[in-house]
Amino acid sequence: MRALLLLVLVIVAPLVSAASATGPAANFTLKSAGGENIRLSEYRGQVVLLNFWASWCGPCRQEMPELDALHRKYASLGFTVFGVNVEQDRAMAAKILRDIPVSFPILFDDDNVVSQLYEVDAMPVTVLVDRYGDIRFMHRGYKPGYELEYEQQLRALIRE
Repeated sequence: MRALLLLVLVIVAPLVSAASATGPAANFTLKSAGGENIRLSEYRGQVVLLNFWASWCGPCRQEMPELDALHRKYASLGFTVFGVNVEQDRAMAAKILRDIPVSFPILFDDDNVVSQLYEVDAMPVTVLVDRYGDIRFMHRGYKPGYELEYEQQLRALIRE
């Protein structure tokens, strides 16, 4: 049922949504594909991009290589990307990651607890968190070229 609801939201949600957001980013701990627990608060001092995605989401798959390129380009400047998979079945995520390997950590939000904290109502949702742990930008959906806006925003946050 959750997957059906998310699918409907993907179809109905507007794709051009790059909103400024404010306030502290909700802290969380999620298991990574590598088996370790990742706690967002441990990345305070870095600019973090959270990307909520699902294997059935075409725009998510299209966006992943672009996010990986940003991660590789800016990691040495205090930037990291976390891909947060929202599906209950991790096998589907693993299949996509074999086809589209990425260098950034993949986290699993099996119960959608973190997705609810971040009010994920479309696929994908991309959240930029500044070095102080505050949400600065939120994007709903993806179209080719959005990564240019992400890069502009993350560069500004890295300079702060």
